Amino acid sequence: MTDGGREGAGKDPLHGVTLEQIVRYLEARLGWEGLAAEVRVNCFRSDPSVKSSLKFLRKTPWARSKVEELYVRLKRSDKPGGRDPWSQHRGSDK
Repeated sequence: MTDGGREGAGKDPLHGVTLEQIVRYLEARLGWEGLAAEVRVNCFRSDPSVKSSLKFLRKTPWARSKVEELYVRLKRSDKPGGRDPWSQHRGSDK
C-alpha cells in the first residue's frame, strides 16, 4: 500500500464523503431549484431541507445514485482544467 493505507481512496471519488456533505455541496452550488431540475424528486421540490433529503435518499437507492453521480460530475468540473463532459447533452431530452 503506497497511498498511506487509503486503499481505493484515489479511485473512488466518493471515498470519505458523507451523503450529508454531498447534499450540502449540491444545495450550495445549485440551490434547491437547480437540484430539483437535475434530480427530479419531490424532496428537492416541495419544502426542501437537508434533513428531509437525507431521509429520502437513504431509503431510495436510485435517487441516491443520481445525486452521487451529479456530485462527482460537478466536482470533476470544479478541478482546474476539468470540464463537464455531459454539459453539451444536458437539456437535449426535454
